[in-house]
Amino acid sequence: MNTVDTLIHSRWIAPVEPETVVLDHHSVVIHEGRILDLLPSDQARAIYTAEDEYDLGRHLLIPGLVNAHTHAAMSLLRGLADDLPLNEWLNEHIWPAETRWVNEEFVHDGTQLAMAEMLRSGTTCFNDMYFFPDVTARAAVGCGMRSCVGLIVLDFPTVWANDANEYISRGLAVHDHYRGDPLIRTVFAPHAPYTVSDAPLQHIRVLADELDLGIHMHVHETAEEVGKAEELTGKRPLARLHELGLVAPDMIAVHMTQLSAAEIDTFAAAGGHVVHCPESNLKLASGFCPAQALLAAGVNVALGTDGAASNNDLDMLGEMRSAALLGKAISGDASALPAHTALRMATLNGARALGLGEQTGSLVKGKWADIAAINLDTLETLPLYDPVSQLVYASGREQVTDVWVAGQQLLRDRRLTTLDGNDIVERARLWQTRIGTQA
Repeated sequence: MNTVDTLIHSRWIAPVEPETVVLDHHSVVIHEGRILDLLPSDQARAIYTAEDEYDLGRHLLIPGLVNAHTHAAMSLLRGLADDLPLNEWLNEHIWPAETRWVNEEFVHDGTQLAMAEMLRSGTTCFNDMYFFPDVTARAAVGCGMRSCVGLIVLDFPTVWANDANEYISRGLAVHDHYRGDPLIRTVFAPHAPYTVSDAPLQHIRVLADELDLGIHMHVHETAEEVGKAEELTGKRPLARLHELGLVAPDMIAVHMTQLSAAEIDTFAAAGGHVVHCPESNLKLASGFCPAQALLAAGVNVALGTDGAASNNDLDMLGEMRSAALLGKAISGDASALPAHTALRMATLNGARALGLGEQTGSLVKGKWADIAAINLDTLETLPLYDPVSQLVYASGREQVTDVWVAGQQLLRDRRLTTLDGNDIVERARLWQTRIGTQA
C-alpha cells in the first residue's frame, strides 16, 4: 500500500479535462498538495492508504471555481447603492464611499468577508482588482486561498497612490514581494481606458513584457463608455488599446459588452482573454457580452462575479447558470453554452486567463489539488440524470460542502477551517454601522 496525504472518494467527478467526461465512482489521490492520481474508487482503496480519507457518497467533485474578476474588499459596500446605472452608481455613490472609507483595515476585513463567501460557494481562486493589493495578497495567503492580485493603476490620486507612476511603483513592490509564492500571482490592473491615459498604458506594456505579467482591465463595459471615447478621440477604446499594444495574448478584458463582429475577430486573432460577468452586467444594465460568438471565434472566455457592490454576491455557481441562460437567449440557440462549457468557463478557462492553466482549473495528475465538492443528493437536485447539468441549472451554493486548495481543506462540511466566520461577521456589522450612519 502506498501512503498518501488525502483520498477523496466521490460518486461523480467532472475533471473538466477532457471537457465532457464525468467519472463514476472515482477517487482523487492527493499528496504534497497536488493530484497524484485519479482512478476508480475500488482501485484507489486497494492501492493507497491515506492520513485523511473522505467518502463523499453522492457528491460531485469539480475543480475549484475560478472567479476571474472581482473587487473583493467591496463586499463591505454590498447593497449600498442598488438599482442605479453604472455611471451614477460609480460616480455619485461608490467612489465617494471609497474616498471616505477605504484604508488597509477596510481592505483586510472586506477581503476576508469575500473569501469566506467565495470558499463557501466552491471558489478556490479569485482575480482581484482593488487598492492595497498587498493587503489582499496577505489575507489570501493567511487563509490558504489562491489569488491573482491586480496591481491597480489609475491616473488620479487615491488612498493607495497619487499618480500613475506611483501606482506602478507600488505595484511592482507587491509583485517583488510575492514572486514565487505558490498561492499568489500578480497581474497589472489598469482600471479602464477612461481612467488611464496612454503613457502609463505604454509603460505597463513594456513592464508586462519584461516581467511576463498579464494585463487585467475593464474594457467596453457600456455603450456610454464607448460612445464617449469615440467623441473624445475618434476611436473606440478597443482600437486605442490595440494601437498601444495591449490587445495581446496576455490581455484579460473584463465585461466586453459592446463588440462588433470585426472587433471579435481582431480580439480572437490577438489571442486575448475575456471575462464575462453576466449578473453584474444585468444588474447595472451595462449590456450583454456575446460569449457564444467569442467562444465560436476561438476566444478563451472565463467567468467572474465582479464586486459584491454590483452583483450583489460572489456566487460562481450562479454565474454559470446566468451565463448559460444568457448565452442561449442572446444567440437564439438553445444549444449554445451548454452545461459542460459553462463549467469550463468557471474553472479551466479562468485559470488559463490568469496564466494558471498548467497549475489549476482541472482535475488532472500533477496539478494543484484545488477541489470543490457539491452534494447533489438533495430534494432540490433530485432526480438526477446528468450531474453536470444538475450542477449548472439546479444546484445552489449551500450544497457546496467541502473545499480544498493545494490539498489543504479550507471548508469542511460547510465550516471554514482557516477563517473565523464569527469574527468576520462581527467586523462586517461594525463596518455596516460606520458606513450606514454616513450614507
